[in-house]
Amino acid sequence: MTWSFSLGRFLGSELRVHVTFFLLLAWVGFAAYSRGGLPAVIENLIFVLALFACVVAHEFGHALMARRYGIKTPDITLLPIGGLARLERMPEKPMQEVWVALAGPAVNIVIWIILVALGAGMPLETMAQIDTTVPGLLNRLAYVNLLLAAFNMIPAFPMDGGRVFRALLCLKMDRVKATRIAAIAGQIVAVAFGFWGLSTGNAILVLIAVFVFVAANSESQDVAMRSVARRVLARDAMITEFHALSPSDTLATAAQAVIHTTQHEFPVLDDEGALLGFVTRGRLFAALAGETPRSDPATSVMETNIPRVQLTSGLEMVLETLHKGAPAIAVCTQTGKMVGYITRENIGELMVIRGR
Repeated sequence: MTWSFSLGRFLGSELRVHVTFFLLLAWVGFAAYSRGGLPAVIENLIFVLALFACVVAHEFGHALMARRYGIKTPDITLLPIGGLARLERMPEKPMQEVWVALAGPAVNIVIWIILVALGAGMPLETMAQIDTTVPGLLNRLAYVNLLLAAFNMIPAFPMDGGRVFRALLCLKMDRVKATRIAAIAGQIVAVAFGFWGLSTGNAILVLIAVFVFVAANSESQDVAMRSVARRVLARDAMITEFHALSPSDTLATAAQAVIHTTQHEFPVLDDEGALLGFVTRGRLFAALAGETPRSDPATSVMETNIPRVQLTSGLEMVLETLHKGAPAIAVCTQTGKMVGYITRENIGELMVIRGR
């Protein structure tokens, strides 16, 4: 989501637009112009913008329902394939997840009812012309909102229907197993979407298929990782054998450390073993690829905003912090001495070792 920019805050969430969304507008405009000239371009762009306003309303349905259960939604991002509400966490009580998942499609149903009350209709004979301006703006919006509600309820995890499916499975089994089953079902549906999109030449459907397939696997792994994290302390997962840098080490010294170790991040410790920061491979390579002299201190590319936890801190809290973008979490004693650190990779290794 790094290629997105903010449109401002609304109802407690930041509304963002991904730059690829404008590629969709350009594509719609070009296709409309080749069919009906400038009037068709204007009407189709208005329709797409109105449609995505409905998508935003759909995502805010999720966000506002999640807020009832104490879950914040930091941002909502518009993509060419729809919207994405980034909840701080998913509710883990099955029925709460059901209501959060259903809130989005329910908004589309409400919009459809309002549009029908305003006079929208969708005669069967004009449904095949939904991608043209023939049916009229209100008719098209009403039909697509009904379609969005139905499409989102397909049991393809992590779509809304898939989340309802996972929540219902959680009533009979543990969350990790339920998520794994829902993710596999979602990936099967995604493959079907992909073949359907390729056979019909529908690029949007192919993109949705790829998103569903990847996101299902990613969330399944994340849930399994959190399950392990609840039962483990920071001291059980931390890396204790590592190469540390001193404040006097240069970029050249750090480069040698990269060659002679398998580490991706190097803690910089003072004489008493207290953490000053981390030099990551990414920052180091960026400096070496530029004009930065190799004799410069490694601290010049050091990342100092490193979270610290104690030996008895729960690993779930560590995982939450890693999700916020920290390259590593330092594990320190009460006196401030660093005795180890934790990365997302070694949490994943711990998960595999523990059989998850």
